[in-house]
Amino acid sequence: MWPGSSNSSPFSGKVAVPFFRESAVNRTVLIASILFAFAPAALAATSTEKVRNDKVVVTECMLGPGEAEASAETHPAMIVAISGGTFAIGDKAETRSVGEGRVLPLPAKSQPLHNAGTKPIHYVRIDFLTEGNPETWGTTGLAPNYKVLHEDQYSRTYDIRIPPHESEPQHTHHARVVVSLSGAHLEHILPDGTHQPSDLKTGEIAYRPAATHIGHNLGDTPLWVIAVEPK
Repeated sequence: MWPGSSNSSPFSGKVAVPFFRESAVNRTVLIASILFAFAPAALAATSTEKVRNDKVVVTECMLGPGEAEASAETHPAMIVAISGGTFAIGDKAETRSVGEGRVLPLPAKSQPLHNAGTKPIHYVRIDFLTEGNPETWGTTGLAPNYKVLHEDQYSRTYDIRIPPHESEPQHTHHARVVVSLSGAHLEHILPDGTHQPSDLKTGEIAYRPAATHIGHNLGDTPLWVIAVEPK
């Protein structure tokens, strides 16, 4: 204590604050500032362009709960869900629930997507840059284990699964976007007998050229891919 006052300092004339109280306050402010700085980044909508050519623009996206895409796109598009969730389209009057590996076609000039759920949604957006082709491809050229999920004038979209240590029959496909939901150690066996390494990692997004080959899963993990062929 200082003479003349039990709570004041002769240097400042202000009320003294015990050191331990001041330190505790500073620590609390510091921790709150750190949490405030990092929380918005963890929930922020993000998008990363993965592929761009004369037919498609492919973007990997993450929407937090309540967030929306930045702006409406003029092109028709295909959404491939990497994690499940509920989308609201445009003014939120229409909602669509999608599970992992499910797809959602969007017409040209669609309104931005909103995350209407309570968890972040991880997805791939494929915007088609051409007028497409009205011809129906169906299952033509595809291996019998492929499952067609959607086809319209802009694309053919299908599900590919190859169990560990198994092969699919020789087939022919168009150039395609592949979204790998479960990666595997793969090779393609070409008609001339050439073995071509073709590994895919889980979460990988790539553009593969048209080809005729046999797909062979050399690894211990099942392959699961969603393929989108632009027309």
